[in-house]
Amino acid sequence: MNYFELFALPQGFELDSATLATRYRELQRAVHPDNFAAGSDRDRLMAVQKTAEINDAFQTLKSPLGRAEYLLRLNGVELRGETTTIKDPMFLMQQMELREALADLADHDDPFDAALALEQEFAAIKKAMMTNLISQLDNKLWLDAADNVRKLKFVDKLEQELALLEEQWQL
Repeated sequence: MNYFELFALPQGFELDSATLATRYRELQRAVHPDNFAAGSDRDRLMAVQKTAEINDAFQTLKSPLGRAEYLLRLNGVELRGETTTIKDPMFLMQQMELREALADLADHDDPFDAALALEQEFAAIKKAMMTNLISQLDNKLWLDAADNVRKLKFVDKLEQELALLEEQWQL
């Protein structure tokens, strides 16, 4: 049973997050280890394992990138632990420029405004890439979608680094 089947959701990138959350709570309630406190060791162990599986499935489907990677895995494209590098020179140049902009933020006259502008640029890039990813997944272009997921991970990492910088400035 795959994660979509576990949550009784149609298999696809687009999903109703409210329905996912509702089904998660229902499943957790049904298999919660406390329900099996008086059961056998085997029943308690099974409840703990099922709870872990439900948690993993929920975290995977809740995250757009996790969900995309999972869909790719279901279709024979495994990205976990891979060492494939991105060969798109335009994307790599853009990433270098964004990384330099991130490194130079503290030197701006108003680093908070510069950070906001960079945050908006990251969001615009991510939105365009997500639109492409949805189209690629809908059209079963698994290898193109995998390449897009790899690129989205770069953008995610830049967003996390920016958020960390902003937290440090507020201290």
